[in-house]
Amino acid sequence: MTRLKAFGLGFTALSAACVLANPAFARDQIRIAGSSTVYPFSSYVAEEFGAVTDFSSPVVESTGTGGGFKLFCEGVGEQTTDISNASRQMKKSEFETCQQNGVESITEAKIGFDGIVIGQAVDMEPLALTREQLAMAVLKQVPKNGELVPNAYKRWNEIDSSLPDREIVVYGPPTTSGTRDAFEELVLEEVTQEMDAYDGEKYSEIRTDGVYIPSGENDNLIVQTLERNKDAVGIFGFSFLEENKDRIQASTVDGVEPTRDNISSGDYPVSRSLFFYTKNAHFGVIPGMEEFVELFMSEKMIGDRGALKKIGLIPLPKDERETRREAVMERKQLSASDL
Repeated sequence: MTRLKAFGLGFTALSAACVLANPAFARDQIRIAGSSTVYPFSSYVAEEFGAVTDFSSPVVESTGTGGGFKLFCEGVGEQTTDISNASRQMKKSEFETCQQNGVESITEAKIGFDGIVIGQAVDMEPLALTREQLAMAVLKQVPKNGELVPNAYKRWNEIDSSLPDREIVVYGPPTTSGTRDAFEELVLEEVTQEMDAYDGEKYSEIRTDGVYIPSGENDNLIVQTLERNKDAVGIFGFSFLEENKDRIQASTVDGVEPTRDNISSGDYPVSRSLFFYTKNAHFGVIPGMEEFVELFMSEKMIGDRGALKKIGLIPLPKDERETRREAVMERKQLSASDL
């Protein structure tokens, strides 16, 4: 028996119960939702899957990481998603919601790395920013004379005289986005917990006075906006920089450029891991799930010379790829202690 066949035979009792209770349960397409950052990678695999197998191409939606988990954790059944894309790890609260709604067996698949880029139009003067300067640009409350006050910064040179005399306009991800979650953690919380004014607490509330503009889950729209508004900067994933190098450029952060090597080594300070999560009760019920997951985790897709690297994914080290692949193929069950 081949490994793939063995993989496909591990139906859970819940899957079998679903089939018996509702023979029409099985859709002819896998349903995937979640991160806008993972979306282009998942979509590429979905298109390839439809082209090289007899299964229908999966339906992939860009809802943001949080929105994807909300759909994923609604329960088990035809009306729910099968796979959730994520640009951060699942939160314990999301895991608990899944468990409460009967999504009891979940496997985490880590596919690679990504960096969060601070981009601007390609024809602008290069911009060098620190995490502290970024935080002062977007936080709702900032220190002044030892106290926290509403953020009144409107121009970059008001934050630091070394920065350009240029309006602060930041187009970034909405609250449902894993990119925003990661930006808040890796930039805002890292900065504020080291500042006396915040009393050692992590603070990440973003200003709502129009300087920071939530721009939906389509990062391509941010890229288009940067071309129209030359003062603006945008917050998005490294893959969109790779795809649009002729249109946008990246700022350095703490003196480090967002390159593949700097992101994979961790030298670039705003780097994060990318994931997808499988609803294991749907294996053996939704046609093609086993085969799709196997293709996604293959060297052909996430390897050092894989197709996804060509569109911006930064591969895991070989040893970690193999370990992660093995865990996914064996449907290692996620537990609260893993989060």
